[in-house]
This record gives sequence, structure tokens and C-alpha cells, in this order.
Amino acid sequence: MTAEIISGKEIAAKKRLELAKEVEKLKAQGITPGLAVILVGDNHASKTYVRNKQKACHELGMYSLLVELPEEVSEEELLKKIDELNNDPVIHGILVQLPLPKHIDEKKVIDTISPTKDVDGFHPVNIGKMMTGENGFLPCTPFGIIVMLEDTGISVAGKHAVVVGRSNIVGKPVGQLLLNRHATVTYCHSKTENLKHYTQTADILVVAVGIANFIKADHIKEGAVVIDVGMNRNEAGKLCGDVDFEEVSKKAGYITPVPNGVGPMTITMLMYNTVKAAAESINR
Repeated sequence: MTAEIISGKEIAAKKRLELAKEVEKLKAQGITPGLAVILVGDNHASKTYVRNKQKACHELGMYSLLVELPEEVSEEELLKKIDELNNDPVIHGILVQLPLPKHIDEKKVIDTISPTKDVDGFHPVNIGKMMTGENGFLPCTPFGIIVMLEDTGISVAGKHAVVVGRSNIVGKPVGQLLLNRHATVTYCHSKTENLKHYTQTADILVVAVGIANFIKADHIKEGAVVIDVGMNRNEAGKLCGDVDFEEVSKKAGYITPVPNGVGPMTITMLMYNTVKAAAESINR
């Protein structure tokens, strides 16, 4: 058996075409969806992520604002800048690129962003709405995973989904989104004993642990859907996921590659959330 590849790159391209049409409709009503990204310091990886987000905005015809602040910026100054953007009518989405310098409280920063502009989906109000299945902004990577499954025609209802990883950014929310779609969800993590006991029963396995090639063929059951959220470098410096693709792809039914799997979906869902925020601003 060879797994069918779930190409996030292809699905993202299709979704962006749909988004471009939505942007045109909003522009016809006099609204250009606007995303503000705040970048603190000189982190090379963060700069790359921000560039990709800006590029996506420009390709879709959206307005993109980059606010660059020095590493030593005070927490008070950063919160003041967020407050300005909260009150700026041309900005519909605000994203503060993480990680932040140690002297700044990330939670305080996230809490300061208006829930109606929280296109990362990290504000407690949006997390609460996700938990209860209400309309809000969903975290981009977990949301992207759900869209990939839906686009591929993979039914979630009634399936056993196992999530390896419990971060607030991916692990916890993706489990909740799967539960909202009627999957039976098991969370595993670094303290889980006999991990294979759980992963081998998964119809859908989502892996987000940050360890290169951690999941092997003997971790999964025949025909499972395997979603690899990892982004690592192996000993040779080559980009790879948390799943040993060569091994697991011979046993899985579906698998996401690294790169071009989950990654392209994350920025696409950020664009989706920003367009949604712009559309909802009309009625406020």
C-alpha cells in the first residue's frame, strides 16, 4: 500500500483563488481587508514568516501593514501600538509574530488584541467560542488541518483521532476542532506511557511534537490518515516532519508531506480569517 498524498500546497492554492474573489467583492463595497503584523526584534525565522504573510496579502489584493519594533521595546509601548491598531478602521486583523523577547508577557499581548481582530485565533474569547462551537476566529494551523481533511473528502465523524502534542497553538485546538466534528479524540504527549498503544488505534493521527522523524511505521495502523505538523531539519540539514515519511507512507492511507503539507494552509487560513474579519466589520 502507498499512501495518497494530501497536498497542502494544492489545496491552499485553490482556497486562495476563492479568497481573491471574496476580496474583490469586499473592495466593491469599499472595504480592502487589512492585516497588520507586528514584528519585534531581529529573529531571522520570524522575518521569513512575516515576509510570506505579506506576500500572501499582496497576491490576494489585501492591504498589509508591517510594524517593526526593536528588541528592547517596552511591553507598555507594544501594548500601546496594539491598542492603536485595535482602533484603526483600515486594519481588520492584527498578528503579533511570536516568539517575543523574554521581558514581554505573551499572554498580556494576546489578550490586548481585540477579539474581533484576533486573526491568529489565540484570544481567550475566540478560544472559548471554539470550545463551544460558536462563530469566532479559529487558530490557523488547526483550522488548516480541518480544511485539508474536508477537501480530501475524509470523514471525521465517528473516527478515532489521536493527537500527539498538546501545545496551545496546535495540539489542543486541533483536538477540539476534531471533537466539534464528532470524532472521538485522544491526546498524547511527552508523559504518555506506551504511546504506540494509542497511535496504533488512530483512524486519524495528528503529530505535532517537533522531533524529526519521530513517528515510524510501527506507530500507525494500516490505512490511517497521518497529518504531520512538524517542521524540522535532519542531520543532513534537510527539511523534514515529525513523521518518518518514507516508512509511514508505505502503510498509511493518506499522509501530508513536509514541506508542502500543513505549512501552506496556515498562512491561507490567516488570510481567510482576515477576509472574514473585514466582512464582519461591515455589520458593526
